[in-house]
Amino acid sequence: MKTAIAIRHLDFEDLGTLEPLLVTRGYAVRYLDATIDDLHTVDTASADLLVVLGGPIGAFDDTIYPFIGDELAVILQRLESRRPMLGICLGAQVIARALGASVASMGVKEIGFAPLTLTEEGEASPLTALGKVPVLHWHGDRFDIPAGATRLAGTAICANQAFSIDSHVLALQCHLEADPRRIERWLVGHACELATAGVDPRALRAEARALQSDLPLAARMAFASWLDGIETAPPRGASS
Repeated sequence: MKTAIAIRHLDFEDLGTLEPLLVTRGYAVRYLDATIDDLHTVDTASADLLVVLGGPIGAFDDTIYPFIGDELAVILQRLESRRPMLGICLGAQVIARALGASVASMGVKEIGFAPLTLTEEGEASPLTALGKVPVLHWHGDRFDIPAGATRLAGTAICANQAFSIDSHVLALQCHLEADPRRIERWLVGHACELATAGVDPRALRAEARALQSDLPLAARMAFASWLDGIETAPPRGASS
């Protein structure tokens, strides 16, 4: 059986709509909680897929949250091996950091549902399956595109929303995995952030309700297309 390891920082920021897709495709899914699990004692290197999920801290906050340093080590090892890896929000930012790119505050919060604007390369990527379906944005930091990576998407507020490295790395600033049918967990878990940012949870709830069918379907198509690519890619170390 194939294995997928997901590193998470908050219980409700999980694999969302991606998890049942992975299970259907024959993956055994295991979560590691970055805040309590010792990443050094787990063989993340041999997993068929590594997913690094989101969280309300910064990619360079390891002096405050030392476990970020452990995550960085795991990601650097994964990049070196060229084995498949997906980063979402904070996960994408730590991947960008590992690749030498800047991660910094935007000065504003991008919270809510909005479609991505794809680059030409993005239109040829798995993200094209999203069409104009709005996805969930929930962040205040942004990453630069690392050297050697391909920029795939942006929004009016955040120009860099996604990048890839060949077929084996996909980094998403947005929360494509978030299930709009479970938005209430986010609204409660991030209630203080919403209040500080002046975002009305009732508006987010209404947007999520309107997308509860279209968004999971579009996300599943995009993730399935990416999984197709990593599952049929040449073995690591092979000529591309």
